[in-house]
Amino acid sequence: MKFGVVVFPGSNCDRDMQDALQNDLNQEVIMLWHKEKDLSMFTTEDCIVLPGGFSYGDYLRTGAVARFSPIMQSVIEFANKGGKVLGVCNGLQILCEARLLPGALLRNANQQFICKNVYIKGVGSDKALKIPIAHGEGRYFADEATLDKLEKNNQVIYRYCNENGEVTQLSNPNGAIRNIAGICNEGRNVFGMMPHPERATNQSLGNTDGHIVLQSLLIGANAVANQKAALVNF
Repeated sequence: MKFGVVVFPGSNCDRDMQDALQNDLNQEVIMLWHKEKDLSMFTTEDCIVLPGGFSYGDYLRTGAVARFSPIMQSVIEFANKGGKVLGVCNGLQILCEARLLPGALLRNANQQFICKNVYIKGVGSDKALKIPIAHGEGRYFADEATLDKLEKNNQVIYRYCNENGEVTQLSNPNGAIRNIAGICNEGRNVFGMMPHPERATNQSLGNTDGHIVLQSLLIGANAVANQKAALVNF
């Protein structure tokens, strides 16, 4: 399985993602400049990652300019063919702007940039995972019809919770509607989340919960035996 990590002007988590995938998860990584359009080296078994940062300075609206970057049309076509796409933080904002995922990301409820560890839980799991966030516009929003559709199709993949796995108002760091921290598309091949799993994949960072997130979302059955063994030991 190969991963392509897109580098936009203003990306600042692209090398973090490369390091996590390449060195902690032992995956092949190809860095992709935003002006590239050729994704022919990837198959639908591979994954394109849109990393965190401030693409094009976020001067207009988060992700709004990056959505029209030359590589994004190729990413959209790749996703429509069934290829995996992951957007983290600014990457989620770009996916929403590109309409690969529904909804929008608004200014945090406290109108401030937030950088800290939070807890999230996957749907159907009571295990709380500690994952860092770092964003100013991370408050997920969608209309009620869209939210109900996401719930019905099990497209909400992560919610903010406390360390005990309880989804509460106090555990919501940015005011995201229904405590939503991550979603996927109906085809379950496009994923987006505000927290940064790539910042929590190594013991030297004091946290390996991000390894679980990346493994479960993207690698799954394609993981090599030693990675599966490592996951069990976490």
